[in-house]
Amino acid sequence: MKKKNVLIMGAAGRDFHNFNVYFRNNENYNVVAFTATQIPNIDGRLYPPVLAGKLYPKGIKIYEESELENLIKKLKVDEVVFSYSDVTFNYVMTKASIVNAAGISFKLLGGKETMIKSSKPVVAVLAVRTGCGKSQTSRKIVKLLRDAGKKVVAIRHPMPYGDLAKQKVQRFATLADLKKHNCTIEEIEEYEPHIALGGIIYSGVDYEAIVREAEKEADVILWDGGNNDMSFYEPDVTFTVVDPHRPGHELFYYPGNTTLRMADAVVINKIESANGDDILKVLNNVKNVNPKATIIEAASPITVDKPQIIKGKKVLVVEDGPTLTHGEMKYGAGTIAAQKLGASEIVDPRPYTVKSITDTFKKYPNIGTLLPAMGYGKEQMKDLEITINKTKCDSVIIGTPIDLGRLLKINKPSTRVMYELQEIGANTLESVLKDKGIL
Repeated sequence: MKKKNVLIMGAAGRDFHNFNVYFRNNENYNVVAFTATQIPNIDGRLYPPVLAGKLYPKGIKIYEESELENLIKKLKVDEVVFSYSDVTFNYVMTKASIVNAAGISFKLLGGKETMIKSSKPVVAVLAVRTGCGKSQTSRKIVKLLRDAGKKVVAIRHPMPYGDLAKQKVQRFATLADLKKHNCTIEEIEEYEPHIALGGIIYSGVDYEAIVREAEKEADVILWDGGNNDMSFYEPDVTFTVVDPHRPGHELFYYPGNTTLRMADAVVINKIESANGDDILKVLNNVKNVNPKATIIEAASPITVDKPQIIKGKKVLVVEDGPTLTHGEMKYGAGTIAAQKLGASEIVDPRPYTVKSITDTFKKYPNIGTLLPAMGYGKEQMKDLEITINKTKCDSVIIGTPIDLGRLLKINKPSTRVMYELQEIGANTLESVLKDKGIL
């Protein structure tokens, strides 16, 4: 039987995983290319032979997604597999229409085809959008399990933006490991909070190899999801986080609506700062889509280490990058801190942006007066530093999960905003973990 020529559409994460577990050793398919989007500077690379396997001795080229239609013709593609996350249903179906109009099939791989079985119990933390609050939910679960005497190892959804061969399996247990692996701001935002709590977190490219290493030092594996993607591992319990600041998004984003349907428990987060009607709308949507799920109501109250540099000041608010860009949030923890603590003005950074930061605002014009903490590589981190330092303000509010002041030389006073999950009511993360026999 003739092999099918396959093109995988991705964003340096789910695409590589789908290839590894479904296509890499599959004699029925010939993966002719990856396409890349969402993340800057990830096209024009090669998925290396050392990861691609014996069927692909020359590796697999990665192209910019804008070349999709030409690639279908040029490479005689028979099937396109969509493999990234946090996009609207309309977006996915538009891509499907482009592919179908070219006369070929458009495919979405499901959980059974892509989830790896671990020898240890797996707790999965997912979300319906990026920026819902997976990170603080994961941290709380890790603490509960560790307090119960369990050895927990977290595995993070991939963010391999550097040398893919070197990033096959990455283990982070100290801040020095972040430097060793040349981590971007986006990676550090996810890894550092686990390290700060004395934990271990893995990430990389080959998630079969990763979990086998993690199993050697874990009683329980915690899948710390990215964007609104599904778990890469078969979970024993799934928590999905929803955000009442974006009511309705739980219904119309891919694969967030899938993660909502897969949930054993749904965490309705940020209720301390959300509108009551929006909370009720999300609650009703959750009950309609997944009536069997346990519903946990939760808050993520903020704390600020230097509140005195906010009150009455003109502030620049730096928020989590993906949350503002493809996450489409209009504000975050830094904005809430500015409002609650009485900043006189949130300064618009757009007149002061440079190079790649300027490009980010062009690509995502709805960001508004906030500055996304973009740092996909050293050059962009430098662009972010220059933009912050050029902005005419009294002080900087850092709403990201890490201390940007440790990575950038900021020329004005700055303060960090931090947040942890607090459940409200009888249903808690702990009660669900106990019900599922994890605790």
